[in-house]
Amino acid sequence: MSTSSVGRPGKYQRSAGGLVAALLITVVVVGGLLWVLGLFRSDLEVGTEEVDYLGIVAEAQDSDLEPVYPSSLPDGWTATGYDITAGEAPAFELRMLTDDERFVAVHQESAASADLVREHVDEDATSIDIYSADGSVAEAWQGYEDEGGDTAYAADVGGQTVLVYGSASPEELQDLIGRLTTEPVDAR
Repeated sequence: MSTSSVGRPGKYQRSAGGLVAALLITVVVVGGLLWVLGLFRSDLEVGTEEVDYLGIVAEAQDSDLEPVYPSSLPDGWTATGYDITAGEAPAFELRMLTDDERFVAVHQESAASADLVREHVDEDATSIDIYSADGSVAEAWQGYEDEGGDTAYAADVGGQTVLVYGSASPEELQDLIGRLTTEPVDAR
């Protein structure tokens, strides 16, 4: 004969309260384990990685692109990234951080300035005064700003729109505009 215990619970009581208690104990144990493991880790410092933007510009120029770039960066600024798109619709972007960690970028593309402002600054950015930059790659730069404190300046350079934008002050962006060039890097 067989003895089966069909329909009878095991040797312990099962309840919703027991399930909740088991889950809480599991969470506490996992949290404690993570805390203990954290004691033996050194603090991770993530710094900004600098890129050689003049080397990047030289490579873009070697690829028959004519990027607009700053001949030099203001003191304390760091070039942190770039994007280059070659082909039928070439585009170039150089990203930087100011000495007080504010974002700035120079974006160059064959697109309407209003489209680039909507894409990179804000859908609701409003026009501000035109900035005149003698000696820059363009003399007249249309200004834009948004409610979040971002500023942008756009100008037509060689049939492409150049957008200088970011969270830096308008004066810092204007300083950068004054440094823009299209000269070959090797000729500097």
